[in-house]
Amino acid sequence: MRDCDCISLLQWALPRLHMQWRGFRKVRGQVCKRIQRRMRELSITDVALYRDHLEQHADEWLLLRDLCRITISRFWRDKGAYLSLESNVLPTLAQQAIQRGDDTLRIWSAGCGSGDEPYSVTLVWELKLRDRFPSLNLRVLATDIDRAVLARAKTACYGRGSLKDLPADWRVIAFQQIADAYCLRQRFKRCVTFRFHDVRDPPPSVRFDLILCRNLVFTYFDETLQRSVVGHLINSLVPDGALMLGSHEQLSADEQRLKGWPALPCFFTTQERLRT
Repeated sequence: MRDCDCISLLQWALPRLHMQWRGFRKVRGQVCKRIQRRMRELSITDVALYRDHLEQHADEWLLLRDLCRITISRFWRDKGAYLSLESNVLPTLAQQAIQRGDDTLRIWSAGCGSGDEPYSVTLVWELKLRDRFPSLNLRVLATDIDRAVLARAKTACYGRGSLKDLPADWRVIAFQQIADAYCLRQRFKRCVTFRFHDVRDPPPSVRFDLILCRNLVFTYFDETLQRSVVGHLINSLVPDGALMLGSHEQLSADEQRLKGWPALPCFFTTQERLRT
């Protein structure tokens, strides 16, 4: 399948899945490869014939939606975000939790992939902040729609490339090398729970101090779906909780005006912006 044919297919199909082409433009390669494999399974050699197949088989749309998952992740992806977590966001949330009389800081990593993100947060907490807040426990719920990546996340073993952005001393402290893999030590795994969940579905019943939803909803979903999901996310926060999006993501202007939110930074609360 030629790249131009895949582009044409995605530009036609993505709006029907409530997704937006611009989010896929630079990362379409892995999606195109999956679609090509699917076409081979169906013995379909032409994109036009695959479009016909989609029109005739409603269940194929659900499969195509799964093929459009983007799985790009690594520890400390967007270094500045984790530095802000360490210096400002997590300390602020921890102090607020203590003032409320809570003994647990609860975090939800939505679309956690292979675990790089939730484990990165636990590294920040364990290596930089735990001693400052000894009365607080950390609990991280990590969810994803891909059962295969969730299984990998639970093993917590990674290639060297996944750790390239981590501080060198953290790699030594937190990981044990086993053959060609780097496996996270148990100390940094025990507070993370992995669960299958589609962010488009109703959220977990727990309320969170911090929700990380980066490079997912506000990159790949269309505005209609964004509106639905952001409602779930905001309602899942404690009143002074924080939502963390990707560094290049923002809510629509209409959504911001409707909710009275400021122009979206990486971190903001339901009441006011958390400044970094």
